[in-house]
Amino acid sequence: MKTSTDLEPIASTTARRARVPRWLRRTSGPLLLLVLWQVLSATGVLSADVLASPGTIAQVASDLVADGSLTSAMGVSLQRVAAGLLLGTLVGTSLALLAGLFRAGEDLVDASVQMLRTVPFVGLIPLFIIWFGIGEAPKVAIITMGVSFPLYLNVYAGIRGVDAQLIEAGESLGLSRWGLVRHVVLPGALPSALTGLRYSLGIAWLALVFAEQVNADAGIGFLMIQARDFLRTDVIVVCLIVYAFLGLLADFAVRTLERLLLQWRPTFTGR
Repeated sequence: MKTSTDLEPIASTTARRARVPRWLRRTSGPLLLLVLWQVLSATGVLSADVLASPGTIAQVASDLVADGSLTSAMGVSLQRVAAGLLLGTLVGTSLALLAGLFRAGEDLVDASVQMLRTVPFVGLIPLFIIWFGIGEAPKVAIITMGVSFPLYLNVYAGIRGVDAQLIEAGESLGLSRWGLVRHVVLPGALPSALTGLRYSLGIAWLALVFAEQVNADAGIGFLMIQARDFLRTDVIVVCLIVYAFLGLLADFAVRTLERLLLQWRPTFTGR
């Protein structure tokens, strides 16, 4: 059994953490990497031909924002991700509901989905080009494919993971089938669904990188292709940072949604 003397170091550590703002603790790691990167660039250890310095990249980003090319590219890429994410969410969630709520739906859907999800969606790019041409359709289709499967797996697992005793309790209270789905099954599956959405957002940005290699004439990927042709590592890094920043914002939005929708579920937050 721990005595009060044993608990004093833990209490003092917790107090020190409380004095330091959490946002500062969370940003300390990236800031240290940034400082190390700048030092290596300034001392010549890291050549500008290999990787431009943070100062150079910041100036290039400022120039791209000033001439409007970066903001325009971000707008095009966001539209593609939004369209693919919306379609992928509809497809993945609909199939998961069909397979999760109905045994006949599982027999009809699950085997096909499990088979298709093992096929790398990047490998479907040639087929999408043949089917949809070289416009926006194949790009959105690639993102849709990447988003659908993680959502399907997580929503399906969430539905089938609902405690059977909760179902029995709902039935004993006289809930209809729709009432059970609405008040028991869907709330129980919501945590898994939101986890799937977070994972799908990451896949969406990854799919966007590949999608914008398909005869793109606008978007962040188009800027990267141009930078590659002219050996502009600074522009490439700016585009990668933009990808990462947009992905972080999207993940933050979903985590905020989790906190709002899952207030009823107490969880361990770390110590």
